[in-house]
Amino acid sequence: MRESADVVALGALAWLVGDDELLPVFLGATGASEHDLRARADDPEFLASVLDFLLMDDAWVLAFCRHAGLPGEAVMRARAALPGGADPHWT
Repeated sequence: MRESADVVALGALAWLVGDDELLPVFLGATGASEHDLRARADDPEFLASVLDFLLMDDAWVLAFCRHAGLPGEAVMRARAALPGGADPHWT
């Protein structure tokens, strides 16, 4: 599942980079630089931050999933497989 999560997250990163309106929002929200987009594209924690950002807005998730031909839940499933994505257990 981890490999497919990486593929989804890389696809989301590529989609985000191609969106001239949303990319600056991502960079501002995360503090990432354009250099980070290239240098950290293979970093599972950075990829998790890309998915965390997308998950802030259902419209972004659905737009990416339509673009990628993925079901709407693909982003959440990929996020769960990346570092920090496990549901917290409060017991």
